[in-house]
Parts: sequence; C-alpha cells; structure tokens
Amino acid sequence: MDLGFLPSADELWPRKNDYEGEIPQLELSPVWSILNPKEEYGLKNQLDRMVQKLGSNYPSDVSVDETHGPVYIDERAVLEPEIYVIGPTYIGPEAIIRHGAYVRSYSWICFQAVVGHCSEIKHSILLPKAKAPHFNYVGDSVIGTEANLGAGVKLSNLRNDGGEVHTRHSDRRIPTGLRKFGALIGEKCQLGCNAVLNPGVILGTACSVFPNLTVSGIHPSNGKIR
Repeated sequence: MDLGFLPSADELWPRKNDYEGEIPQLELSPVWSILNPKEEYGLKNQLDRMVQKLGSNYPSDVSVDETHGPVYIDERAVLEPEIYVIGPTYIGPEAIIRHGAYVRSYSWICFQAVVGHCSEIKHSILLPKAKAPHFNYVGDSVIGTEANLGAGVKLSNLRNDGGEVHTRHSDRRIPTGLRKFGALIGEKCQLGCNAVLNPGVILGTACSVFPNLTVSGIHPSNGKIR
C-alpha cells in the first residue's frame, strides 16, 4: 500500500531534539510504528531500555508503583501533591505534574511538558513543552512540542468493538495494524475544549481544532478543523 501521503516524524515534530532531557527516537515508518509494542524502537522498548539504564529515581513523598518497571523523575521536575505514577515511566527536567494527575505505564514526559489536574497519560509521549493541562485523557499517543490540549480534550485510543484501528485519508481507510492508537499531534497544534479525537487521528503541525468537535482521519499542517 502506498503511504507516501503520510507525514514523517521530522515533519510532525521538527524541533523535538532542540531541548534537554531524554527524547525518544521517532523516525519510524509508518509514523505510528512508535506505538507498536512489538517494534524494536517503539515507545515500549525504547522506554524499557532507558529506565533500566537510568534506574529508579523519585522523591519519597510521591506515590509510585514500580511493580512492572522503574519510575525515573528528574530532580528538576515540578511535582504537585497527590499524583500517582506507575512504572516504567520517565518524567524529564522541568516537567510539571499537577495535583491529581495519573501517569500510567510507558509514559514519556519530556522537558517542560505539563500533565495537569485530573489528566491521565498512558503509553504516550509528551514532547518538550507539550501540554495536557486540564481533565485530559491521552492514551497511545504522541503530543508534539508546544501543542496544547484544551480542558476536557480526550484522545480516544480504542474502537468500541476492540478491532484494528484504521485511519482515514480522503476516501481511503488505512489499516494501522494497531489495536490501540490514539493520536499523533503535530508541533504547535491547538485543540479546543472538549474536543474528542477518534482513534487513529494524525494532525499536521499548527492545526487548530475548534471546541466540542469529534475529529477523525489525517489532517495537513495549518488546518482549521471546525
């Protein structure tokens, strides 16, 4: 199948390596392969290798579950009270984890990224300065540098029937080979409050999603979805 229309990781996240801290390798093809748990350089295997090398590191007053792997929290991360972190997980320098956040296994929270009040992150990457700041669900997704989720935005990662996630481009349905696939959100995207992204959404850089919408498929850079 010709997938030449798909954006590459460098097109979606061109400035991902301009910051300090650990940054995942994203240059896989197709671009959603980063979310494949069987992929050698997928999120799961990259994070496992990294946290085993870094080891366990977190403040004694943080609630942590390391049953399935280490939790590494950089000393410069800002941690508000009553957060819960399940390993394996990485939280980078100057990341902000706000009160009531739930950070589940295989979360990679990069430099100055924000996980906000009552937000839940699972098997996902928040690239530097990405924000999920208020009542967000982020599952099996990548949020680009300086992208922002408005309050109540949800990145749905599982079909109702539990089947393979397909994404859409024009009139085509493209199989991804993944049962769980939320969204790939390009750099500097802005998502309005209470928007819901169906499984398999890809937003190019600097897209704007208006509030209260349900979004499907692949959208080019600088798009306005209303």
